[in-house]
Amino acid sequence: MRWAVIVAGGSGTRFWPLSTPAKPKQLLPLASPEPLVVDALRRLEGLVPLERTLLVTGPALAGPLGRALGLPPANILVEPRAASTAPALLWATAEAARRDPDAVVLSLHSDWAIAENEGFRSDAGQAMAAAAAHDLLVTVGIVPTRPDTGYGYIVPGAPIESTIRKVARFTEKPNASAAADLIKGGAYWNSGLFAWTAKRLRAEVDAHARELAAGLPALDKGDIAGFFATVTPVSIDVAVLERSQRVAVLPGFFSWDDVGTWDALLRTLPKDASGNVLHGVVHLDASSGNVIWSDGDPIVVRGVNDLVIVHANGRILVMPRSAAADLKSLVDPLPRPVRELP
Repeated sequence: MRWAVIVAGGSGTRFWPLSTPAKPKQLLPLASPEPLVVDALRRLEGLVPLERTLLVTGPALAGPLGRALGLPPANILVEPRAASTAPALLWATAEAARRDPDAVVLSLHSDWAIAENEGFRSDAGQAMAAAAAHDLLVTVGIVPTRPDTGYGYIVPGAPIESTIRKVARFTEKPNASAAADLIKGGAYWNSGLFAWTAKRLRAEVDAHARELAAGLPALDKGDIAGFFATVTPVSIDVAVLERSQRVAVLPGFFSWDDVGTWDALLRTLPKDASGNVLHGVVHLDASSGNVIWSDGDPIVVRGVNDLVIVHANGRILVMPRSAAADLKSLVDPLPRPVRELP
């Protein structure tokens, strides 16, 4: 049967000062009026039922996410510690297999912006079918719309069937010139949307994921605390996908964005006639290309272009949109009373 695993970690730093550790990006309405994680769950309707949808998250977010999603409590898997995606996905897949030995698992993240849910369901369903039919780990590669340097890329190799091809290699966050060359060569964005059978993932972990090897006996005994205490934190991409020879890719044609910066809201939210994204009470004049977000008092601007202006959690942020990707370098050196949010 089909299962889904929603990965929902996060520390709340990417959309400071709006995001907080208790309310990180996936709990914010950054692509629709609903939080991103609610969008993710609704995206699965008709593809994977609620009772076969698992959520992996940390202790601080288990309550807020559970209330937002209405998942059965047994389907919320709380990590004893954050250890990146490989331990989380192996545990969740093992839990699906415990309940259903023939589980075919779709792995997705809780913080994506996807406009065409039907397209997502179609391509995700194809990936799950291919994973089962060919006994492969399958990733959905997004057809790029720009040479984005913040994404990883997948270079497709030999054909397997129709549009499904083996993965020749992964390339992580190339520079602009290299990204343009990859796109010209037919590479895809690495979306992080994966499908596999529970048996195949475990076999590839056994063969390649040396960072997890010491924890596997504990996992097999159901000792989840022991498993997480023993493994080395590592992503599923590094631990398995980049090392395995049993990885395939199929193209996804739906719009996809990982909403990584304030600047990304210009791609995910409606804009006014002057190309501004506005949230809350905002009054502006002779201004264009701005992202302006207020969760409190009104914001009034005139004659400014291409800025990010945020008023949230008692803080005000003003910066050029071009600096949005470097927000961490601005926030980290701030005095603790300023940086840490109430």
